[in-house]
Amino acid sequence: MRNITDNLELLYSASEIRKRIKTLGALISKKYDKKDPIFIGVLNGSFIFMADLLRSISIECEMDFIKVRSYSGQKSSGTIQLLKDISADVKDRDIILVEDIIDTGLTIKFLRNRLFGSSPKSIAIATLLFKPSVAEIDFDIDYIGFEIPQEYVVGYGLDYEQKLRHLDGLYCIK
Repeated sequence: MRNITDNLELLYSASEIRKRIKTLGALISKKYDKKDPIFIGVLNGSFIFMADLLRSISIECEMDFIKVRSYSGQKSSGTIQLLKDISADVKDRDIILVEDIIDTGLTIKFLRNRLFGSSPKSIAIATLLFKPSVAEIDFDIDYIGFEIPQEYVVGYGLDYEQKLRHLDGLYCIK
């Protein structure tokens, strides 16, 4: 039986990821200077990206997490389950919603609509990965690390059946 790591192909190295996140951090810092936004990370996948993104910014901020489930194996289930809600009050706050990957757009639409129901001042979206060829969204993604093709990607927080999140690069499963 072959190990799944035998079927991985490097998409972005750790140094390429660090460089891109540094650029995103500078853009966010410039836009939100003196605004004290709240970063809301989508668990579990965004935790590494969000940690590095927060270390790359030069502004004051807060953070919180929300947890949803929409995948089983490599397939989207087509439904969203809210597993953990945010604890912060976001009324009249600038929110930066942090995702690991935007694929079909189902999860980000659900989260965006849910957070708008709490009357924030604004919601921006930062994602490490974006699949524009399959995303069905009618709003802009403000901060995109990398646009990728329709491939299943693991590493840097993204998983396959809760494994491979620890990899420091991003890999396609072949």
